[in-house]
Amino acid sequence: MKNAVLIVGAGKGLSSSLAKIFYSNGYKIGLVARNINKIRHLSSEINASLFQFDVSKSENVTRLFEEVDKSLGNLDLVIFNPSRRFPGKIEDLNVINVKEAIEITCFAGFLVAQEATRRMLKLGKGSIFFTGASASKKGFAKSSAFAMGKFGLRGLAQSLARELQPRNIHICHFIIDGIIKDNSLSQKTNDNQLNPDEIAKNYLNVFLQEKNCWSSEIELRPWQENF
Repeated sequence: MKNAVLIVGAGKGLSSSLAKIFYSNGYKIGLVARNINKIRHLSSEINASLFQFDVSKSENVTRLFEEVDKSLGNLDLVIFNPSRRFPGKIEDLNVINVKEAIEITCFAGFLVAQEATRRMLKLGKGSIFFTGASASKKGFAKSSAFAMGKFGLRGLAQSLARELQPRNIHICHFIIDGIIKDNSLSQKTNDNQLNPDEIAKNYLNVFLQEKNCWSSEIELRPWQENF
């Protein structure tokens, strides 16, 4: 029996493609965002449940999952997408902004994974996916706050994979190495940008993997992207 998929940090682009592909495969969808107005159209299109929370706060994540329990029931998959960027020279960065970037990009991932894990262990199964970026492996100049968050999220995913996969919870970290195309704009086909619908297909394929052949990290990039 199919349960539900919860997408945390939902918005346009990749989150929309993820929601649509899992909905088309028979799953109930929950969308979490700090501003749900931007995803109301998507919600009505796929009959998704909306949850408005800032998941960088532990008390909010606790309340979120309590509401999810009531509205969606059991979760087969949780996808964590949030990130926050504050680019700039290190001597100029505001420490409050840097703290916010790390809390949203990384610490929130821990909070969401913790609540999801508690429920999935009771079910005896589940999947938790994390969305990374080029900065998950390479810290760019003037991007220290973002790099710290993404490096930390990747470390979290690696640790959880070793801890939870033997307990039948599939953990995978996706490195999205490149610019994601905006499918809402009328653009010519551009093979130099990642198509969010194609990215979503990869998430679905990993989700459907048999547990004798689980992936714990996937890198996706356009064919001409340097790496």
